Amino acid sequence: MPKIKTIRTKKAPEGWELIEPTITEIGNQIRDVENQTYSDKKKPEQFWEIYKLHHQRSRYIYEMYYYKKEITRELYEFCLQEQYGDASLIAKWKKTGYEKLCCLHCISKSQHNFGGSCICRVPKAKLEEGKLVQCKQCGCRGCASGD
Repeated sequence: MPKIKTIRTKKAPEGWELIEPTITEIGNQIRDVENQTYSDKKKPEQFWEIYKLHHQRSRYIYEMYYYKKEITRELYEFCLQEQYGDASLIAKWKKTGYEKLCCLHCISKSQHNFGGSCICRVPKAKLEEGKLVQCKQCGCRGCASGD
């Protein structure tokens, strides 16, 4: 979640007005999802939408800097410092094989049996046909880069 703005908070660098509407819109969507009541869903399923929006916001910042090159390095670092994007997740996206990674839970060896990774990291070609695969942590249906 982004830091609270105070008098001492650093001013946003040039170009902030370009990405601010999208960042704010995704932040409002996250806030709306947090305020919803869930009576029919299991506890992990309640967080799936938040993970999805968090991923979307981080991906937007990543693509604006690395692919479209529409924001400066200063603005990119400001967004990461103010926690608008997940710096650890973006660092993984830069590595080969992790370009489509949905969340850090899926590659955390401590959260899975036998020190492996999540089922959503298995390429679809290696799975049985017609089998629905969905991560229990984040609801992802396949984020392996080899698809």
